[in-house]
Amino acid sequence: MWKALAFIQKNLVWSIPAFMVAGIVVGALANPAPLKSLIVPLTFLMVYPMMINLQIQKVLSGGDTKVQVITQVINFAGVPFFAFAMGKIFFGDRPLVALGLLLASLLPTSGMTISWTGFAKGNLSAAIKMTVIGLILGSVATPFYAKWLMGTVVEIPLSSIFKQIVIIVFLPMILGFVTRTVLIRIVGADKYNKTLKQKFPAFSTIGVLGIVFVAMALKAKDIVANPLELLSFLIPLSILYLGNFLLSTVVGKVFFNRGDAIALVYGTVMRNLSIALAIAMTAFGKEQGSEIALIIAMAYIIQVQAAAWYVRLTDRIFGPTPDLQTQLKQSAS
Repeated sequence: MWKALAFIQKNLVWSIPAFMVAGIVVGALANPAPLKSLIVPLTFLMVYPMMINLQIQKVLSGGDTKVQVITQVINFAGVPFFAFAMGKIFFGDRPLVALGLLLASLLPTSGMTISWTGFAKGNLSAAIKMTVIGLILGSVATPFYAKWLMGTVVEIPLSSIFKQIVIIVFLPMILGFVTRTVLIRIVGADKYNKTLKQKFPAFSTIGVLGIVFVAMALKAKDIVANPLELLSFLIPLSILYLGNFLLSTVVGKVFFNRGDAIALVYGTVMRNLSIALAIAMTAFGKEQGSEIALIIAMAYIIQVQAAAWYVRLTDRIFGPTPDLQTQLKQSAS
């Protein structure tokens, strides 16, 4: 089972479209209404496991204030307004889809920020701190940004969003911290890091795929009536991610060393699409939530693929790691 879950998790670029298609098929052939009861448990399954590995205490460590500040400036003074502009241009007549694009941009960083930074041999400590800070700031700021930017065209249930953020972000965050502390005391830090830590993201993946399946099933009849709808989301999403990568790469290359620059890129480009999905499906009602969730689900495909390709290009953009540079100089001499 763990091998199957690990395979699914490593291949989200394929598994998410597969579950999207499955949801559309089920929703088109059967009544999807009973699936609504799965939204809350799937949301908890999606969010709680990822919080167990969240190292909140890292926020208190210092030494990288500049990169942390610049990262959050990009996350909250740049990306949301770029996403809002993309929504205006491409979805001016579909405010719920535009809101979905905005929600995806308002919740920066996820566990994958840390993973991709590690793959690219960037500053892991900075990436962990970005993940915690970005999640907390994004959770607090999202309702205000949504009301400010989209409140004139979409009814934004401000109190409902705050309530759901408490339930799906801060409550799991507290439970995750307690769970991690208790597990380390029971099994020890070494065993936790070697055997348990790697298993929790797989459970989150089940929740993500389940939510994607339910969202597609609930909107299946509309999608079948207009099958090109989902494909139309790929162009604005691609522009959003490409613009984000370019901005963060230039800032990182100009102002920071290799390790910090890589952390900044993944700390600004990776969005917490799981939390965005959860907010869409729980705070806006089942019908509106499903429409908002469509573009967020498509964003997974772009995000995972783009992050993987960027790892391959990292050495060309920022140069090899210091250890490799030393080896190259020694071999040359």
